Formats: sequence, C-alpha cells, structure tokens
Amino acid sequence: MDDFVRNKLVEWGLSEWVEKFKDEQIDAESLYELDDREIENLITKAGPRVKFRKRLKLLKGKQEHEEVAGLVQYEQEHEEAADVVQVLPSTSDTGKRKSDLQSDASRLQSPAKRQRQSLPGFAESIILSDVKSIMTFVHERLNEQDKLSAFLKKKISDLETDKRELVGVFGKTGAGKSSLINAIIEEKNLLPSGSINACTSVMIKLEAKTHSSKYEAEIEFITKEEWRDELWSFRQLLDNNKNQEKEDDDYHDAVEKLSALYGQEWKKSFENLMENKYFKEIPEFLQSRRKILTCESVNELSAQFVKYTRSDSKQGEGNEGKKWFWPLVKCVTVRVPNNPFLQHVTLVDLPGNGDCNKSRDQMWKGIVGECSTVWIVTEINRAASEKEAWEILESVSSLIGNGGECQQIHFICTKSDLVDDSDDLSSADIHDRIVKRNMQAKGEVKKAFNKRTKINKHFTDDSFKVFTVSSREFLKGKHLSPEETEITKLQGFLQVLNDCHSETVNYVNGAYGILSLIQGANSRGVDSKKGEVFAELERIMNLQLENVRKEMEETFTAFEKCLNDGVEKSKGSYGEKLKNFLYRGKNSGFCRVLKCVVENGGVHKPKKGTLINLNMKLASCLTDSIDEKFREIFPNDSECGAFNGVINEFSLNTDSLIEKYKSAELQLRFLRTEEEKIKAKLNRMMRKQKKRVYSSLTETIEDIMEEGYKKAAEFEGEGMLYWMRETIKNHVHSKKDMFEQAKNTMLEKLHSLMVNILEILEKIMKESIESSFKTDGSLLPDVSTELEMVKKYYDQLAATPDDETSLGRQAGVVDPKCRTQTQGMNSKALISALFAGTGNQAYKGN
Repeated sequence: MDDFVRNKLVEWGLSEWVEKFKDEQIDAESLYELDDREIENLITKAGPRVKFRKRLKLLKGKQEHEEVAGLVQYEQEHEEAADVVQVLPSTSDTGKRKSDLQSDASRLQSPAKRQRQSLPGFAESIILSDVKSIMTFVHERLNEQDKLSAFLKKKISDLETDKRELVGVFGKTGAGKSSLINAIIEEKNLLPSGSINACTSVMIKLEAKTHSSKYEAEIEFITKEEWRDELWSFRQLLDNNKNQEKEDDDYHDAVEKLSALYGQEWKKSFENLMENKYFKEIPEFLQSRRKILTCESVNELSAQFVKYTRSDSKQGEGNEGKKWFWPLVKCVTVRVPNNPFLQHVTLVDLPGNGDCNKSRDQMWKGIVGECSTVWIVTEINRAASEKEAWEILESVSSLIGNGGECQQIHFICTKSDLVDDSDDLSSADIHDRIVKRNMQAKGEVKKAFNKRTKINKHFTDDSFKVFTVSSREFLKGKHLSPEETEITKLQGFLQVLNDCHSETVNYVNGAYGILSLIQGANSRGVDSKKGEVFAELERIMNLQLENVRKEMEETFTAFEKCLNDGVEKSKGSYGEKLKNFLYRGKNSGFCRVLKCVVENGGVHKPKKGTLINLNMKLASCLTDSIDEKFREIFPNDSECGAFNGVINEFSLNTDSLIEKYKSAELQLRFLRTEEEKIKAKLNRMMRKQKKRVYSSLTETIEDIMEEGYKKAAEFEGEGMLYWMRETIKNHVHSKKDMFEQAKNTMLEKLHSLMVNILEILEKIMKESIESSFKTDGSLLPDVSTELEMVKKYYDQLAATPDDETSLGRQAGVVDPKCRTQTQGMNSKALISALFAGTGNQAYKGN
C-alpha cells in the first residue's frame, strides 16, 4: 500500500479501512482497476462502500480529464500552425473580409480544442468534492464535550456553499427574447419562439442541471383558491363591460385566459368551472403539488412545456380541442444538463409589469428585487425611441435600484442583421452597413438613457451597457463574425458571473481557515504569547467597531434630514398630485381604471402600458428626497460597500500581526478567513435588508390608504366615479400625518438594521478571537495531513500569473478576483475589459 491510497481513504472519510487495503496490498495502480466484487470484499459495510464507489468514480473521471487535457495541449501546439494556414487567403479569397476569415477559422476548431473550455469547471467539482469529504471526516472526529470542538463543528456545518446570480430578462412580445436566450446558452430550440401572435406569459427560470443528462421542467401552479378568486373577478369584469370589448385590454385578458383553459365552455356558465373534469391533465394543480417534466432531448421538453408558458391570441383557430394551462402557472423552472453558462447563474424570463394574481406578483417582485443584472430586450429598429422598452425599465427602476440588488442594466437591441435594401448589396457592403447602423444605435440609446431622470436616480452611466445582437447571424454567420453579433460578449459576461461566485472558492477558503485553527490550537508554541495576542486583537476590534458605529450615526443623521425635507414637500404637494391622478382621462374609460385601482390596494397592472400605482405617487416626494443618499450609502456595487465602505474596511490587521507573532500564524490565518466571511455575510444581509428599509415608505402609505380604498371600492352604478374620487380625497386629507409615519417607520427600520449589523459583527469576531486564544485545544485531533491537502487546493485556486492573489480576496469581500483568462482583475474590471473588446468605440465611457 502506498501513501496515495492511504491519503485518498483519509480524504474520503474511510480511514477505518486503511488496514484492510494495506493487508490486500492495494496501491495506486490497482486502486483504479478495482471491480465491484473486489470492492465488496475490501469494504464489507454498505454505507462506506457506496461512498467509496462514488469517490473512486470521480477520481477515475479526474484522471481521464487530465489525460484529455494532455491530449488537448498536444493538439493545440500542433494545430496552431495548421489553423493559421487554413485562414490565410488564397488567390481566390482576395475578396473576403477579415471577419469572414476569422469566422471560418473559428468554425474549423477541433472538438477537443473546444472541449478545453469545460475542463476548469470539472476540476473545481473534483476539488469541492474532495474538500467536503475531508471536512466531513474532520467533523466526525471532533467530540462535542468541549467548547472549542462544538464551535468548530458549527463552523464546518456553516461553510458557505452555492450562491446563484439572477439575471432578469424583460422585453415586449416579438422583440426576440426567446431566440436571444436560446443563442446565448447554446440550446437552439429550448424556449419556443417565432409566432407573432404568441408570447411568454409566465416567469421562466433557466438553470443548469449538474447530476443528470436529461432536460427537466418544474411547473409551480397557483392555488385552487387563487384561481377561484380570479374566476370571480373575471365574471365581474365581463358582466360590467359587455359593450366595451374593443377598448378594454383587461376584458381581452380575461377572455384570453378563460379561452385558453376552457375553450368555449366558459361562455355557457361560470358555475362549474372549478370542477375536476377541467383539470384531468394536471392533477398536480388540484393536489397543490409541482409538476415535473423530464425529457431526453431539448425538442421534446420544449414541445411539452409550451402549453404551460405561452399564450396565443389565435389559440381558438384550429386549436379548439387543445388546452393551454399557462393561466394556472405561477412559475416554470427549466433545468438544462451541464450548461456552462448556468452553473451559478439563473436566467429569468420575466413579464414586464408583474401580475394581477397576488402570489405571482409577490414572486415577480421578489425575483426582480434579487436580480444582479437586468437585460432589456428590444428590436434595433427605433430602439432609442421604443416606448414600451423604456416604460418597462422605468417601472422597475426603483425595484431593481435602491429597492433591489441590480448592479448593471444591459439594453440589448436584437435583429441587428436586418438592413433595408440588402438585395442589391454585396456581402461586404451589407456587413459595413450593419456595423455602422449598430454603432449609431448604441449612441442614440445612450443619449436616451441620459435623458431618463427616473432611471438615472438609481443607476449611473457606468452601470448601463448597450449591445446590438443577432441570434441568426450567431448561428449562421452569413455576414457577421460571432464576435460582431455580440452574443459572445453576453456569454462572456455570464461566464464572469459564474467564475466570480464559485462555491468551491468559498468552501475551500473557509475549510482552510478552520483546519488552520485546529492545527494551531494543537500547537504549544503560542501558549506564552496567547494573552498578548488576544489583548492586541481585542484593542484593534474595539477600535474598528467604533469606526463602524461612528459612520452609522452620521448616516442616520443625514437620512433623517433628507426625510424631513421629503415630509414637508409631501405635505405641500399631495393635493396637486391627487388631483392630477383622480381627474385624468375621459370619465367613461377612467372609471373602470379607478375601480381596478381601489379594488387592488391602489395599484393597477394593465395588460399593456404603464403600471398605475397611487401609493408610489403619494410617496414620491419622500423617495425622491432620499434616493441619491440611499444609493450612496447602500450601493448595489459590492466593491464600494455599504456605509461608505466602512464594513469592507473593517480589519483585525492579521497580516501585520502574523509578522509580529509567528507562533500564532495558524490562529491568525483562521481569523483572517473569518473576517472575510463575516464581511461577505454582512454585505449580503445589507443588500437584502436595505430593500425592506427602502420599500417601507411606499408600504406605509399603502397600509394607511387601505381603509380608503376599501370604502371607495364599495360604490357601484350611477355616480360611482364621483363617489370614488371624493372618498379617496377625503381619506388622504384625514391622514395627512401618514408622511410623518412613513418617515418614522423608515428610520426605525434603518436603526434596527444598523444595530443588528454591529451586534453580529461584534459577536462573531469576539467569539472567533476567544475560541482562537482563550480555549483549550488539547482534545482536538491532529489534522496536519488534511491541512496540507486543503492548502494545496487553496493555493491552486488562488494562483494567478504573478501568484499574488489571495483566495480570501477572490471570495468577493473587498476586491473580488475571478479565475478567468484575465486573472488578477476584480469583477468590475473583468466586465469592463470584456465589453471593451473588438475595437467597439461605442463602449468607451459606458
């Protein structure tokens, strides 16, 4: 038996079988050749045997990929010259553009060469699996009798795992959203597209499926009670608007949903529409369960889930017997096997205005608020003046900006390959015309963005990027190279998100720190210096906490001043705002709109057009007064950090202390990783909590207005519009102190957040310092072997061309580093570098 086999068994938590393998003289070579019968003889217990088989399979896979990597390197060295020869123009190619030749070259790459791109992800999965096994083994060896062991077991259990980035995709019907997403994730037929009458009607999440080669769709339904309520609303709407079919979008929306699910049956009677016979194909709806579709191919899955996601205005023509279930669907999650662009990223295809169904709308708001990037998709023709695209962005700007987590907006102009009068032009002329038009479009969109003050309150010019894409050219390459279609730039962006948020980095970083503490606690070399090091750490911690506290107090004072100004402006302007809202439009049409507003808590979501929200209008002076300060204190850009970066700057100065106290290096290394982890945790917590602080202004107004809305909703028949208006006006006048109440609620939530942050920071760091230097580690196991193994993985992940990047900084606390071809840059620099490519001058200053 050799050290390789012994170390693997220890890593895999199978140390009790070391002697058996030693007796059977199993070495590295024979380990790879073990069959099922021999494994059963070596490991007689079923649990450990299953674990061993799984680990051995992963190990064999790793070996195979290393062999492939060697072959790939050989191919690369011997193919580069051939590639160059293939793209050099012959005498018959003199008319070809450079981009044509580059495109030809990219299509001539060998499969092995293209496969190189997936190797790093596989290596990371092996590392993560190995380190998790090591930490499971260490966890089992720790007893629960002493305080330090209990502390360490909790730390191992709390090791950070996967964090997914959400990218929200908005766009009007026919803009090419589905084709764009299909092209970017390289699944040509996944999301249905192409019908001018059909549109995506529900939220669709796209994720990677890592443990199976099958395609999957998970369908979540609304509840039976919610559908019953919708049927009641539809009945009221249809009864009250029998003569308004041609002008009422809500009427058409109700008819579309009813026809999709019931065909013509709903026109006969509303009484029996909840009978089970209408839901035979979807028993999961009646049972309040999720429906799972699993298919071998993408085409099969797409054909199956289309009835759960798409509406078709022509669905009654020739489809009388076909049922569409999308009106009952809350969300569909599609999982694509082993897709490299979705490993740590979820793409979400979103409707523009939320939904009138309460649970769907709450889910929509939650997802929109969690998006770190938003894509606005529109056709390139008149993109800068496209009303619907800008309306969508304006309607969600507060939800994704101060009320959300969005760091970047990508305005994506599709169908960039379409040019007028192309039949009489040469291929080169078409190419040049496309490139010129795309450059002009980018400039015009940027100018339009700078004029949108409602959006600019939440986002700077740096966070807004414009892309001109062509899914068709990306797939066929008739006039543009893949790079010129800019699909590759969006793919690169997703890859950066994947690389910057690897669970492997976070897990290995934490594991390395924990093992360092265990080994350090076992060492006796630091005993004489423990008290001195502890006192120094406590002094630094208290000083740093005081800096945080001081910055928070200044923030609170500044917010209070802004809100006081907002309250005064609100008191002076609410009458005019209310008048402009209540007396707009024609009486006949507006009566129906106002009725919808009061019936839905002050909010109306029309099928088309801008969201109507009276609560937001009443709270607008308050939100306007704090928007700029709020974005400054709680930036969505994690590199800047909340409270003017004072959390990110919090430091125990462990690097300088390691120089001074060499014998305490292991303990101090643990404290450094703990410091990074707690700052990352607090930054995530603040991004979540600050949304509640910001939304509290409008929510307080909404709560106070609820009584007035209910009274106004009771009116029917002649004079209804007059009495609804009077009721709302009288209610607002009687509740003039609601602006003061909203201010106080926000300040209470802000104060609570600050106190919570300080308490968590102090508690975690104090506990970690005391566990490192004030507790007895004599009962801890020796983990020197495990520490050495994890350190190798740590160094491997942290390595950069100049070997200067620390893994802790890669974890995304202060200055995130990404393990990509541009290692050493932080995420913002990576993305800037990515978008600056191919000589695209339109990106200068973006």
